[in-house]
Amino acid sequence: MPDGDLAHELADWLEGLGLADQLAAAGLPTYERAGADVRWTEPTTGEPLDADRLAELDRLLRAQGDDPAHAVPVALVRLRRESRLRQELLDGGWLDYAGVAALRGVSTNAARFAVHKAAERRTLLLVGHEGAILVPRFQLDETGEVRTELLTVLEPLLAAVDPWRAWIWLTSPAALLGGAVPHEAARDPEELPVVQRAAVALAERARSAQG
Repeated sequence: MPDGDLAHELADWLEGLGLADQLAAAGLPTYERAGADVRWTEPTTGEPLDADRLAELDRLLRAQGDDPAHAVPVALVRLRRESRLRQELLDGGWLDYAGVAALRGVSTNAARFAVHKAAERRTLLLVGHEGAILVPRFQLDETGEVRTELLTVLEPLLAAVDPWRAWIWLTSPAALLGGAVPHEAARDPEELPVVQRAAVALAERARSAQG
């Protein structure tokens, strides 16, 4: 049987950090509250966690930091941040095929064909979401074409980095750039090589993480 006190403590701790809703996205066991009970279950089987497995999960989540009592599960924090940023990006800043077609003055079918050909060449970032294809707006100029300065930034990213993560990185302050937003910094010819190197570094890191 699982340790009832630990089941409660772990759930309370995650809720206090605002990370409880990221467990499923991370492929970790999840829990439900049923009256005074907290029931933890495995993600793949739905089987309840026994005491040893619950203790293992507790150690895993508290593995970051010098003081396990106050450690923060970094992976879940990253997932929460990415989830928030994804929602912000979805709230605006993207076009569908028709939107690209309107900018380019072509038919929707022609725009669809062109953007997918560009994506195959890794010269355009496309993001899938709920069965739809989104074209992030930041990468396009006023005529709907990919900004020339971004071509050498997109290519290494799209070869190794998840599209969502690439979108987030390109539109958020980046540590590798001293807090500058990559796609904005790329407009400056003096900063463009720095952005290119940062994109390559991010791609190499992604490849290492994959294996």
